[in-house]
Amino acid sequence: MRLDGRAGGEPRKVHIEPGFVRTADGSCLISTGNTRVICTASVEETLPPWRRGTGLGWVTAEYAMLPASTSTRKRRDGVTKDGRSVEIQRLIGRAIRQAVDMKALGERVITLDCDVLEADGGTRTASITGAMVALTLAVDKLIREGKLPASPIRHQVAAISCGIVGDEPMLDLCYQEDSHAQVDMNVVMNEAGEYIEMQGTGEGRAFSPEELSLLLGHAKKGCEQLMEAQRQALGEKAELMHGKPWLVAASGNAHKIRELQKIFEGRYTVVPMSKVGIDFEVDETATTFEGNACLKAQAIFDATHLPTIADDSGLAVDALNGEPGVYSARYAGHHGDDEANNDLLLEKMKDVPDEKRTGAFHSVLALKLPDHDMLVAEGVCPGKILHARRGNGGFGYDPLFLYEPLDKTFAELSEEEKNTVSHRARASQKLKQMIEEMGL
Repeated sequence: MRLDGRAGGEPRKVHIEPGFVRTADGSCLISTGNTRVICTASVEETLPPWRRGTGLGWVTAEYAMLPASTSTRKRRDGVTKDGRSVEIQRLIGRAIRQAVDMKALGERVITLDCDVLEADGGTRTASITGAMVALTLAVDKLIREGKLPASPIRHQVAAISCGIVGDEPMLDLCYQEDSHAQVDMNVVMNEAGEYIEMQGTGEGRAFSPEELSLLLGHAKKGCEQLMEAQRQALGEKAELMHGKPWLVAASGNAHKIRELQKIFEGRYTVVPMSKVGIDFEVDETATTFEGNACLKAQAIFDATHLPTIADDSGLAVDALNGEPGVYSARYAGHHGDDEANNDLLLEKMKDVPDEKRTGAFHSVLALKLPDHDMLVAEGVCPGKILHARRGNGGFGYDPLFLYEPLDKTFAELSEEEKNTVSHRARASQKLKQMIEEMGL
């Protein structure tokens, strides 16, 4: 048994109080045993000069022990911090930065301040665990304010200490144990069980591979318990710690983007290209759906270097030799004029009998990922062209396109129904299968 009655592999009790500092963008008070640290996150819509113009954000950290945090008063840091504080704040910054997609964060800085109220061992690891909570709350605020479309956090991070005291492996050392430790380690991990940083020193004696393995096993279990405490403290906001990679949709069509968001919501966060600062239109000069989709995906990828998806779709009517085809959106002369496009289609089809009013919606999705060739998938949904509009939903030619198995037009289908049977849904299923087979 240890000084406080714990077993060797048992961590101290942890308590995390989110929103501890009301004026901060994100904050918490984390207590691990008698160690207590205030962690705050502050957002600044600016960047240091060396980072400006890169399209990348930045996360940094500062650490300090308040004067009464130890049994003897600790002098406040002056203009120059003491070496230990500098070392620890660099560790905090490194640990949290690797969990954040800096491109998705955008050109802003989040500063994590970790101030130790009471020190009883493990202040640096408690700071990392608390800083993760403060960062998540700051990101939640940015999303609520409309400054971010989705979370840029890709991993959950926690840290804990371990060591060998009196030849016994122990987890989460208090100060008295730490001051007598033969071996002292700090371990930082993510939710996948991967190591971010390990700091291990045999101050009193060397340690064996077997002892190292045992210490890392203790640390893994300890970090898992800390991550559960983070999730409990954050509640529903804990989902933000596992933000999915952004997928930029090379489109300004809100209907298409909403469909893509529904289709890919389990794998990517689909964002419109306007959210990443793209406001130009790509000239659709190709004569095929595939050609135009690839043109758009490559152009937006070249501008953002983010995963990009582009869709080119349209209606091909058999009686009109495939019209309107790649010109579906501008059939009547003006891009996106759905009413005029439908009127023109009805006019051209007015003398076509029912049995010859067949056609199909086509969709080609082109996905460009960094360091990979373009992936292309096509989906086709056959149907019939009606003599008059039916339904109030959808967009484009949906009110005239009858999906015969359900005896409804696309404009009469619910979003859930359409996202199951549509040409875009079929292309998406093929594309997701390709992604899975490639392990992307």
